[in-house]
Amino acid sequence: MDFGKIIARAKAVLTTPQTEWPKIGAEPATIQGLYTGYILWLAALPLVARFIKDSLLGTSALGMSFRVPVGAGIGMLIVSYALSLAVLYVLALIVSALAPSFGGQKSSVQALKVIAYSWTAYWVASVAVLIPWIGWLVSIAGLVYAIYLMYLGLPHTMRSPVEKSAGYTAVSVIIGILLSLAVGAIVGGIFASAVMGGMNLPNQTGHVTFDKDSAMGKLAAMGERAEAANKELEAAQKSGDTAAQNAAMSKVMGAAMGNDGNVQSLSADQMRGFLPDSVLGWKRENLSAERNAAMGMQVTTARAQYTDGNHSIELEVVDTGSMKGMMEMASAMAPEQEQSTEHGYEKTYSQNGRLVQESWDKQSNDGTFSVVVGKRFTVKASGQVDSVDQLKEAVGTVDLSKLESLKDAGVKNQ
Repeated sequence: MDFGKIIARAKAVLTTPQTEWPKIGAEPATIQGLYTGYILWLAALPLVARFIKDSLLGTSALGMSFRVPVGAGIGMLIVSYALSLAVLYVLALIVSALAPSFGGQKSSVQALKVIAYSWTAYWVASVAVLIPWIGWLVSIAGLVYAIYLMYLGLPHTMRSPVEKSAGYTAVSVIIGILLSLAVGAIVGGIFASAVMGGMNLPNQTGHVTFDKDSAMGKLAAMGERAEAANKELEAAQKSGDTAAQNAAMSKVMGAAMGNDGNVQSLSADQMRGFLPDSVLGWKRENLSAERNAAMGMQVTTARAQYTDGNHSIELEVVDTGSMKGMMEMASAMAPEQEQSTEHGYEKTYSQNGRLVQESWDKQSNDGTFSVVVGKRFTVKASGQVDSVDQLKEAVGTVDLSKLESLKDAGVKNQ
């Protein structure tokens, strides 16, 4: 197996997709070749990372620490791996079958290409689950980028018109989410049966409900919105009404990001206004802010550098915007944990209803202090300073209350 070739292809897809997709679309391939030469290796990354996290490192949440037994963890890994490979093929068949509806050409091989190579972003990013705190955010970013890669790749693989790529992508993403939820339910059911053994469960034919504010409740609501949005899009496409199609598309993309509607992130000027002129008496330098958008999804980032000549702090404020629903999910599911070594520490915890992460390396006097505000915004200070307290003070110079009051700004419920 030429792993150098696999790495080169993954790198090209992630860094230069505009030039790589035409090559991918034109090159000959087979289902078997795509699996053995690429998918089998990349698809294993997030599952192996999850096994290491759950069974070897362990997780802390709600004041409790727990670790999945190694035997059960291996079993879950194997079952999840087999099902994920099967889901990819099923999804490829569905994407191929949908092609004519979006002006494309049916081809299961080409469909598997676009799924496998676009999903590279998510597979690679999911390894970050091993990293405390930011692992969730990196995985979410990988998912968003995977959607964008599919959007770029469909015209080259399925020969669909560029103007129909957004709709084609949205429908494919929703179906992929539903399939993934089904796989998660299967694996979870197998694991629960193994763990609970002979426990008597409630009537298994009854309807299971979750607290709407819990992580599972939010996930269930996300699935319901995705299903409803997909039905609306199908009806709009049959009607031929362009306005209805655009409205349905907005709902689909909102559901894919976990939102009950559209979310427009704050403007670059608004975000820039949250960065103070000075921190710790240090002058502000290199102020920048930008709002990036793709396929209707928006994220705004503002950052500035502060220095006293010997030390420096970078202060960053991010509006996750269209990813707000995903951020809420990550905040609800993020575990509390603390790790320490002779060189420093890392810990994640809740404070005043906000998720907080801090880390400190006493050898280099380098650290970070981050806060999630309104389950939508992140405020982070990082750099080389005398103590982590200076980073906390830097974050405190941002008007967190005002930022939190804007948590519903730009939200258009549907």
